[in-house]
Amino acid sequence: MPKRILAVDDEADILELIRYNLLRDGYEVICSESGEEALDRAATHDIDLVLLDLMLPGIDGLEVAKQLKKDARTQHIPIVMLTAKGEEADIVAGLELGADDYITKPFSPRVLAARIKAVLRRKDDQLQEGETITRVREIVIDSGRREVTVDGRPVQLTFTEFQILQFLVANPGWVFTRTQIVDAVRGQGWALTDRSVDVHIVGLRKKLGRFGTVIETVRGVGYRFAEKK
Repeated sequence: MPKRILAVDDEADILELIRYNLLRDGYEVICSESGEEALDRAATHDIDLVLLDLMLPGIDGLEVAKQLKKDARTQHIPIVMLTAKGEEADIVAGLELGADDYITKPFSPRVLAARIKAVLRRKDDQLQEGETITRVREIVIDSGRREVTVDGRPVQLTFTEFQILQFLVANPGWVFTRTQIVDAVRGQGWALTDRSVDVHIVGLRKKLGRFGTVIETVRGVGYRFAEKK
């Protein structure tokens, strides 16, 4: 069965360009020109990925991403954001909400295809992985279900927060630069900034509560998971 992509953009010519190229690559495409329509279609169709413009009439792209991740019916769907160049604040905000990647406008159809393929491949790989449970003090990481509990309490992490925690826990005591963290959790050459990594770490620490201090900052280098804390 072809993967089904929900493409969301209020510019008809860009939406048609996206639709044409995705159809050519073998995807099924559903198009939406507003945030409200996108939320409705994501909830009522079996969607494999949402390609989401940030500048939308009515509900903007960031609010759409937020609502998608809050809804149990849609929170599993990967999100790739479309944004204008230089809008780092919006990119960071989108990644905090759980977006999996972003593409800047104007974009290359070949880059668009490669990014979508990479995100979908990661999703499929996760579904094929066997269940593995890791316990570190009162933190329990279930990689099969992609769930984390702290003191027996479930903690809702974004995709990237989960990947970072899993990576650091698997390498206790080792110090990793921000670039190494990006390469490890998202693949070589992923276009993220140091600021983005810092934002994810801050969010992760906050959600881990009193155990947030196990993720240590090594000044001038990066981060590590403390072996003993």
